[in-house]
Amino acid sequence: MSRLLHLGNVMMDLVLEVPALPERGGDVLATRTDRTPGGGFNVMAAAARQGLPVTYAGAHGTGPFGDRARSALNAEGIDVLLAPRPDLDTGLCVCLVDAEGERTFVTSPGAEATLSFTDLAELRPEATDLVYVSGYGLMYEANRAALVEWVPLLDPAVTVIVDPGPLVGEIPLEALELLMARADWWSCNAREAALLTGVDDPAAAAHAVRSRLTRGSALIRTGPDGCLLHHEGTLTAVPGFEVRAVDLNGAGDAHTGVFMAALAGGLPPSDAARRANAAAAMAVTRSGPATAPDAHALDEFLRQSRPAPR
Repeated sequence: MSRLLHLGNVMMDLVLEVPALPERGGDVLATRTDRTPGGGFNVMAAAARQGLPVTYAGAHGTGPFGDRARSALNAEGIDVLLAPRPDLDTGLCVCLVDAEGERTFVTSPGAEATLSFTDLAELRPEATDLVYVSGYGLMYEANRAALVEWVPLLDPAVTVIVDPGPLVGEIPLEALELLMARADWWSCNAREAALLTGVDDPAAAAHAVRSRLTRGSALIRTGPDGCLLHHEGTLTAVPGFEVRAVDLNGAGDAHTGVFMAALAGGLPPSDAARRANAAAAMAVTRSGPATAPDAHALDEFLRQSRPAPR
């Protein structure tokens, strides 16, 4: 059976819903506050809820944030590979969600930013496994060094999925090029694709991303419109689903997690992308970052819904 090995970062999210972001030097009263595990947790939870076995191979800390993160991972049935760091807690991300559902982040790293090659040395994925690498991990010097050394050792049959994240423009070029050479799937949103390529049009950006990949395919998430797949030389638009959005936080994570689970389950990429589009649509109808549906709820949504017209 396939499994997902997640080499990203789990941290705690402090989610504040606000009417609008304050001006510089200003203040605003939050209308709702939530504390929840986030970061890579959202992707893993989305995949695990589809029935895909998941292992968290990242670092985590000792303290209230680390305890809360591990408890959430355990509740989702996600295996934790490493022991807690004894002298450092898991980090924190402050997420501001405005009235239109858009989110803005400020991150304070912790133990999750201390991954080493030694941590990964005994981790040997099978050919049927999927390995997920996050751009956030590449922003931390220790994690980047570990991944740059470890990823090239992978069996070519192992499927590598890279999600560069919103800081794609700040990832050191050497690490970026190494992952673009090894990635089987490069999954990002339209903004991230534009930052990477300098091309604003999502379709043109999909072509530009694919042209920089040595062996992989590109998936560009386009919000309510769905996503674009550039796979085996063909660009395909996979439409999204019309819903009333409440909170966009975690939509991309839900999409990526469900897409990986669908690929692992044997679906063709276009069908996996349609399923991921539906999961992202369901996720934005609920408040919170880890709102991906389980497999039964997603199946039911797909039975009752049609993709939005493009």
